[in-house]
Amino acid sequence: MPEVTGGSRRKPRRKAVAVPAGGVRLGVDVGSVRVGVALSDRDGLLATPLVTLSRADDGTDLRQLTALVAEHEAVQVIVGLPRSLSGEEGPAAAAARSYAAELASLVAPVNVDLVDERLSTVSATRTLSSRGVRGQRQRAVIDQAAAVIILQTWLDTRRAEAARANGEPGDE
Repeated sequence: MPEVTGGSRRKPRRKAVAVPAGGVRLGVDVGSVRVGVALSDRDGLLATPLVTLSRADDGTDLRQLTALVAEHEAVQVIVGLPRSLSGEEGPAAAAARSYAAELASLVAPVNVDLVDERLSTVSATRTLSSRGVRGQRQRAVIDQAAAVIILQTWLDTRRAEAARANGEPGDE
């Protein structure tokens, strides 16, 4: 079975992560009712909202996500791992890990990686509210907005790590 990487429970040592240099990445915010999906450009500069999928017990959402990976020729999928502020993992994190593992088995050899997504939905809610998007309209796009935050944070972090590795000043 393909391995899902990232989201270690212990503090990882800093090391270079081998990821494809270019190509589209998908960001995924897994919820109990909906799955938000975001898409990066091929250069890995910008994450944009793509779609919100309805979770389904029959795996329809996983099949739709697998189709999106193929359609956009994604080289990697970044799945948010919800943790508490203290870094502990609860039932939502276990569900995200399980979802990521199922997705990895469907999209192999495309890498599926977990990243800490603390407060991504809170940040997305605040951003949408500040822009006047509330109620039904907000519920329809909140998961996409959270997926954008997850993916954009990942892209920015990788870009900063690459700059530091090349001796360039970073945004620290």
